Amino acid sequence: MAPTHVLRCCQRGLAWIPVVFIALVVCWSYYAYVVELCVFTITGAGEQIVYLIFFHLSFIMFVWSYWKTIFTKPANPSKEFCLPKAEKERYEKEERPESQQEILWRAANSLPLYTRTGAGAIRYCDRCQVIKPDRCHHCSACDMCVLKMDHHCPWVNNCVGFSNYKFFILFLAYSLVYCLFIAATVLQYFIKFWTNELENEARDPQAKFHVLFLFFVAAMFCISILSLFSYHLWLVGKNRSTIEAFRAPVFRTGSDKNGFSLGFRKNIAQVFGDQKKYWLLPIFTSQGDGLTFPTRLVNADVEQATVNLHPEPNRRAADISVGPFDEPQNSLLSNQQHTNNIGDHLVSNAVTSAESEAVTLSLESES
Repeated sequence: MAPTHVLRCCQRGLAWIPVVFIALVVCWSYYAYVVELCVFTITGAGEQIVYLIFFHLSFIMFVWSYWKTIFTKPANPSKEFCLPKAEKERYEKEERPESQQEILWRAANSLPLYTRTGAGAIRYCDRCQVIKPDRCHHCSACDMCVLKMDHHCPWVNNCVGFSNYKFFILFLAYSLVYCLFIAATVLQYFIKFWTNELENEARDPQAKFHVLFLFFVAAMFCISILSLFSYHLWLVGKNRSTIEAFRAPVFRTGSDKNGFSLGFRKNIAQVFGDQKKYWLLPIFTSQGDGLTFPTRLVNADVEQATVNLHPEPNRRAADISVGPFDEPQNSLLSNQQHTNNIGDHLVSNAVTSAESEAVTLSLESES
């Protein structure tokens, strides 16, 4: 028991090494830029002031977003997704997978679940002993189920998910701005030191090595961060997580990589919120609770709803285009109780088209 506990403590300690490394690099870059470049190398007071102001702005936003990404606790499934005590005992005693699934189906009857396993079963975590909400996955590094898990990042020693995904995107953005600003402003002095134009003018003999190395480090981080930042911007635009990009979520009708996509603008709002004035600040503004998500119903999910179009007599069915439902409808559907093959539900909604032509959508759950 004791060796296992010691090993776990050692693993937790070693997991902070990448974070400590980044912190040391940032602290050194601060010293090299502020002291060695601005104080000992640049002679113009106006240039010093401008560089220092913009440097500290980017530095503060970078450190702020990095801090929030590291120390924001990943969101976990709520208690309603845990099996009741009696059902949990029955589940553990059952040896047949079919009987276990029957228990899970009954427990999930009152939960807003859209996705399934590849085999069409209820997604259940034996480690955490919870029914997994949509887009929730178990992180082996954190040893917990994380809502809308994207990935576990060793550079922040934390799981990136629903609670801190916005902070992670801003961390990438501001780290890129920080590195680009350093590389752009240091370039001219890098060239002058490289050609020995400033070697005799610098007030500190060590400034040359700090400035040269500072440019190389900033340029190297720029290249690596740019590719990662571009990839996650693409994921935000598609409303996908990294896990969903590699393995599409499975609905009752099958896998659908665009199942949670609501359109470019709404996809961005899912992560950054509706108020644009808060988009660039590392404060939580993401929409939803991380447990339920609006879905795109172009490919009708029989468990969510079946979409039947009844056109007017003078209008052919082929002339009617089917688009995604608007957000309020998706939110309503996300919060509805799913029957999971138990009981019948019928909801009828009237939708008016742009040409004032009525189309009736009959939403019938699977009976």
